[in-house]
Amino acid sequence: MQKRYPYYLANKPMQPNADLEVRDKFSGRIATRVALPDDKAIEKAIAAAVKAEKPMREFKPYQRQAVLNHCVKRMTERSDELAKALCVEAGKPIHDAKGEVTRLIDTFRIAAELAPQIGGEVINLEISERAKGYRGFTKRMPLGAVSLITPFNFPLNLVAHKVAPAIAAGCPFVLKPSEKTPVGALIIGEVLAETDLPKGAFSVLPVTGDKAAPFVEDERLKLLSFTGGQIGWDLKAKAGRKKVVLELGGNAACIVDEDQTDRLDFVVDRLIFGAFYQSGQSCIGVQRILVHESIYDQLKRKFVAKTRKLKAGDPKKKDTFLGPMITEDAAERLHGWINEAKEHGAKVLCGGKRDGSMLDATVLENVPHDAKVSCEEAFGPVALLEPFSDFDKAIDRVNDSDYGLQAGVFTNDLTRTMRAWDRLEQGGVVIGDIPSFRVDNMPYGGIKRSGLGREGIKYAMEDMSELRLMVIRDA
Repeated sequence: MQKRYPYYLANKPMQPNADLEVRDKFSGRIATRVALPDDKAIEKAIAAAVKAEKPMREFKPYQRQAVLNHCVKRMTERSDELAKALCVEAGKPIHDAKGEVTRLIDTFRIAAELAPQIGGEVINLEISERAKGYRGFTKRMPLGAVSLITPFNFPLNLVAHKVAPAIAAGCPFVLKPSEKTPVGALIIGEVLAETDLPKGAFSVLPVTGDKAAPFVEDERLKLLSFTGGQIGWDLKAKAGRKKVVLELGGNAACIVDEDQTDRLDFVVDRLIFGAFYQSGQSCIGVQRILVHESIYDQLKRKFVAKTRKLKAGDPKKKDTFLGPMITEDAAERLHGWINEAKEHGAKVLCGGKRDGSMLDATVLENVPHDAKVSCEEAFGPVALLEPFSDFDKAIDRVNDSDYGLQAGVFTNDLTRTMRAWDRLEQGGVVIGDIPSFRVDNMPYGGIKRSGLGREGIKYAMEDMSELRLMVIRDA
């Protein structure tokens, strides 16, 4: 990593200071320093984005596509650098970091493919005698300057899911990446600065949370796209008239039906990945596992045995599966929830110990449904096992949650598959796999406390554009 990184203001690198320390999340040592924008820089960035609305609207789709293709090329060339930076600043095991870089590139590639496809439709308006001779036409126009706020857990791909559709849709943007993991976003800013984007089209400002109010409240911004915690609802209340898109996490559940005996090893492997990859710091990480009683003991035995074998430690080592949580405070919070569940009757099948920001991969059973580790978003390496005897009651158990992002169902029964899709109160239902499955062109988002709207390039582009209607009457 470089010793210092600038922030980007109206397409230009700025290095007025090096006040933001970025730490290696495993060692705790300072890895690099980043320029920290002040209030004046934030104001200049928003003003520049507003001024860039017209130039970006006139920036043709093929030009936007060229920018996005440049990003694909340069990010591919810098993939090792991006992965190493991600490994250090987020504590993400290097294997997973490389996987996220692949997704980053995929996301920009999808946006490049869709950029020239923004179109409209012809509408037949002759639905009655009074509309005879009328025709309707629609097209999509860029919404204008948008505000993008991203979290620490996927600091490359979640940035990509906001930045790439903004460019494809023709919207200038101000981006606030997490101050815990700003380097990846700043490298993306460096790549964007190499392109022909109009002046003011982008700013990347890693401000701290107490300085972020203008990103939310400024009335000149036409949309707020926020990924993070439940504070998102408070931001929505302060956002005024702008459009708001929220992705706010969940406590994802996975049902394992009785017909999965023949592929139980596969199911367990997928559950292990979903529960513990990235130390469980995923909005769709597997938190609650409901297993049919006829195979519960068998699955529990296999699941616990494989959990105990997970390699924890330095994320820079190739064989490390479980790295640190983002901060010691985060690990301490979840460790407290585990102990609270134990005090109320939960049984620890493995794990349950903490050393600084390293928290063991932990498996619990007999967890009270009102325990925080069950009913809230754990956002860490813990999984809860629970048997069920009736499939419909298992669906009810999944739905007994304030969250609704994604759920997984392992079943071979078509009737139960359709019933799960009909009845599960989730933004997405994944059949034959874990709720953690996501590819970057699919619609993604939740209901209940999990948020509003959908990500996925096509859907984000629609959010970042407005529909214009033209009606023509025949002469």
